[in-house]
Amino acid sequence: MPEQLLKVLLKELAPTGVLRAGINLSNYLLVTGKSPSGEPVGVAPDMARAIAERLGVPLKLVPFETPGELADAAGNNVWDIGLIGAEPARAKKITFSPAYVEIEATYLVPAGSPLQTIEEVDRPGVRIALMARSAYDLWLVRHIKHAQLVYADSGDAAFDLFVNEKLEALASLRPGLLIDVNKLPGARILEGQFTAVQQAVGTSNANAAGAAFLRRFVEESKTSGFVANLIAHHQVRGLSVAPPCQAA
Repeated sequence: MPEQLLKVLLKELAPTGVLRAGINLSNYLLVTGKSPSGEPVGVAPDMARAIAERLGVPLKLVPFETPGELADAAGNNVWDIGLIGAEPARAKKITFSPAYVEIEATYLVPAGSPLQTIEEVDRPGVRIALMARSAYDLWLVRHIKHAQLVYADSGDAAFDLFVNEKLEALASLRPGLLIDVNKLPGARILEGQFTAVQQAVGTSNANAAGAAFLRRFVEESKTSGFVANLIAHHQVRGLSVAPPCQAA
């Protein structure tokens, strides 16, 4: 990497001399555990570590309990890069790389439900339980026209809300629903997806050179097999390498 470019990148992405990476702890596919010292472990922390190594600086992981909290901290000098679902609402303050992985989002319906397809869920009288400010929440807000969105603070709380209030559908990521469906006799996961949540690496909109670097890094990581190797290493089910982005 040319020395002058590296200086610009370090000024934008590691102004404190350390790459501070915001990590969403609620995404159990990307954060699969903790180290003996209590640091997050998984695909997302390893992506951040590889970026720090490419820049030649130490890494500091900055954990957030929810993706909404991570997004809210953009521009507050708390993190330099954020590993989070790429969504238009978040792009007002964050420039995202192409996705490095993606996760299907769909619905769980209770026993005896007349709902058979994704499209049938968006109808009057249908109440959808979901975690507030998740990436799929942002998609549903833009696209649901007739059903009612009913919010909980976490994925587990959304499941409890769905069961206790006898709601018509639970929206979540497919890997989580594969666990939830076993807790509720007769429940079904609808085929297909209403969206695929794309996980990317973001930085402040002001960091033009840094954003370009992250785009190149993510595309290289996908084509080289690095992302696929991370998924295999952490033995994550339900996570796929995102397709190449021609514009990157």
